[in-house]
Amino acid sequence: MNIFVFYDKRKKMIAQKIRGIWNPELYHGWGKKKRFFEGWYYKIVSKDEKNAFAFIPGIAMDENGKKQAFIQTLNGKKTTSEFIKYPFESFKANSKKHIIEIDKNRFTTNSIDLHLENIEGSLKFQNVTPWSSSFFSPGIMGPFSFVPYMECYHGILSMDHSIKGELLINGEKVDFTGGRGYTEKDWGHSFPIGYVWMQSNHFSEPKISFKCSIAKIPFKIFSFNGFIAGIWLKNKLIEFTTYNFSKVKKCNIDEKKVEIIIENPKYILKILVNRSKTASLAAPIQGFMDAKIDESMTSQVQVKLIEKKTKKTLFEDIGKNAGCEVAGNYSVIQKD
Repeated sequence: MNIFVFYDKRKKMIAQKIRGIWNPELYHGWGKKKRFFEGWYYKIVSKDEKNAFAFIPGIAMDENGKKQAFIQTLNGKKTTSEFIKYPFESFKANSKKHIIEIDKNRFTTNSIDLHLENIEGSLKFQNVTPWSSSFFSPGIMGPFSFVPYMECYHGILSMDHSIKGELLINGEKVDFTGGRGYTEKDWGHSFPIGYVWMQSNHFSEPKISFKCSIAKIPFKIFSFNGFIAGIWLKNKLIEFTTYNFSKVKKCNIDEKKVEIIIENPKYILKILVNRSKTASLAAPIQGFMDAKIDESMTSQVQVKLIEKKTKKTLFEDIGKNAGCEVAGNYSVIQKD
């Protein structure tokens, strides 16, 4: 290879990696050859709430360099899922804006275009609501975005948005216009050994969205319990994270429910999830999608936000169509 061509490619790859830090929605696999996965999670719920799906496009590379692209589908109401494999070469990503393609399927921040065997159609997303971002805190990972070699990174493309369009599902036309959506992503080499994740944007009033996850995070020779939670309320994001002086006061998990209490300097967040029936999804371990997790899309989450200074309840409601995962050895994150 010509040395100038080599350095040009190297320079381009470095630019792509740097761009990805401040744009977590972008593809992060440039230059990766093994032990790496990346997946985007698109949740959609119809206006009448009779249909709820998640579509998860992504790529995976094992420790030996075996590669594949994939699209997972999750039917939340029927609790069924499908893992569709594609040649890695069918995956295409734009380095400057979030556009990925797998075969004939296309995914962006504001749309999805599906051409699967049993699901076909296009949906547009309006009023996309990203997690707040700044130079030193680029997205939900905050300053951890700059830390190399973490097991798993996380990003939020939209806490809440409206949907326009319809899908043909098993020959039946399903209108998603007026429904709500949520989009996030993960990349790295493995999911945590134990974690809990939950999300809902179906509260009594529109434009309210909630998300929380707690996980055992390995780093070098030690590990710690990391967490990220936020509630989008009255056009404001209230954050509870490992890096903003928040603390988990309680994390109690059993077969039927999850109970969490988190505090930051100003607020107390109380969470109670009533777990429901799940479907199995493929999950990454050492880069490849060889692990299994269970996810529900019909759980209910009770959320209560209290202002510390006045002890006033600022928000209290039940979120429906809640996504919930309790995975791995969750005893490592329990706290009574």
